[in-house]
Amino acid sequence: MALTIKEVEHVALLARLELDDFEKELFAQQLSSILEYVDKLNELDTDGVEPLAHILPIYNIFRKDEVKPSSSREEILANAPLVEIGQYKVPKIM
Repeated sequence: MALTIKEVEHVALLARLELDDFEKELFAQQLSSILEYVDKLNELDTDGVEPLAHILPIYNIFRKDEVKPSSSREEILANAPLVEIGQYKVPKIM
């Protein structure tokens, strides 16, 4: 399937590209070659072939949402450089 210069100009307009005459001719040839290759691929018998998103099977791994005990407030605040009234103390920024 050969593309015409008018079709290349239309695609260039949609893509907001400015093409000179040489580029239009070049892209017409290149896009025609691509479309011819796709036509060859369409000739393949793909009956019984499942479509794939990935070659390897990929599954989401979920863990159970279980309530577990967490660290106490004192243990967490023990890691802070500055603590005041049971809260982290940070320098004022402004």
